[in-house]
Amino acid sequence: MTPERFKTISELRIVLDRHRASGAEVGFVPTMGYLHDGHGSLIRAARSANDVVIASIFVNPLQFAPDEDLAAYPRDLDRDAALAADAGADYLFVPSVEEMYPFGPVLTTVAVSDLSERWDGASRPTHFAGVATVVSKLFNIVGPCRAYFGEKDFQQLAVIRRMVADLSIPVEVVGCPIVREPDGLAMSSRNIYLSAEDRAAAVVLRRSLDAGAESALSAGADPDTIESAMQAIFDAEPRAKLDYLAVVDPATLRRPDALGSEVQLLVAAYLGSTRLIDNCTVQRGS
Repeated sequence: MTPERFKTISELRIVLDRHRASGAEVGFVPTMGYLHDGHGSLIRAARSANDVVIASIFVNPLQFAPDEDLAAYPRDLDRDAALAADAGADYLFVPSVEEMYPFGPVLTTVAVSDLSERWDGASRPTHFAGVATVVSKLFNIVGPCRAYFGEKDFQQLAVIRRMVADLSIPVEVVGCPIVREPDGLAMSSRNIYLSAEDRAAAVVLRRSLDAGAESALSAGADPDTIESAMQAIFDAEPRAKLDYLAVVDPATLRRPDALGSEVQLLVAAYLGSTRLIDNCTVQRGS
């Protein structure tokens, strides 16, 4: 069944409040559209644990810097609606920019300090404030719910979890595993920008993570040796321009002096003009 679409905040709130009043639990999947099976996995996870499932599709201008691809960001609402229906969504929230930001320039923003300031935050300084602001607004619109996010955007997930905890927002944030193409490339709406040559080279991100994970499990491993193993993979791929790679503590996103029982490996790189990110968790034992 095709999900019912809502364009206004007031209409959506009435319907979701009615469901909660009858005892239903709401699952929410915020997206920027141009859905792929990674988004589908989030909707399916929401479907399995909730009575009502809503996905939002909103290309949020606040999280794009002036030199980024807001105008070119892919959009195909009918295609998105079909994928959302197949995955089990009941409703789609598809607001306009004017509906979300009716007074023009936004004067109130949400910023999660520290967690937002390194890695992707250093490369895209305004990005996480835009993400936190729109997600907090969406949480206020949707109301109490479980919200599902992909672990591919690991830093974003950490920022949202901390925002929810710090502001006592009545939302349970659920992280879901990365969905990958058969060759290991993490699914992303931006993959469509890749040329055939860059698409073939893009697996360097996953190969770098695999090399880092293998290094992390070896005797005497430390952050330097892991990052060296990851760097060597990039050095052998001339089509990739590395933005950053890092070994971090998954809770703080800071580079540890010594490895703990769990470490997170992060990587970001350009293939042509397309910037891709990926990550993996390495369990090292106690």
